[in-house]
Amino acid sequence: MRFIFKDTILRTEAKHLSMSKICQVTGKKAMVGNNVSHSKRRTKRRFYPNLFVKRYYLPEEERWISLKVSAAGMRLINKKGLTAALKKAKEKGYIVNY
Repeated sequence: MRFIFKDTILRTEAKHLSMSKICQVTGKKAMVGNNVSHSKRRTKRRFYPNLFVKRYYLPEEERWISLKVSAAGMRLINKKGLTAALKKAKEKGYIVNY
């Protein structure tokens, strides 16, 4: 019988949650489409968002946060500011806590 410690389970669960290919600012996620060959034969494929793991500094809380952000999410943060983008993402449910 194997014994698994509680903190090990929590770490593995957190790893699986953070591995999803979803932007934490815009909510973009993978879409499904078709590969179309020259003979017009269609096979399923996935279109993944352009994601990056990026660190941002929150001056209000004086700490760094790490976000999985798409290129469009980075442009949104540059345009509206980090706190405004995080507030809107939290309202829409894209991010639980930062």
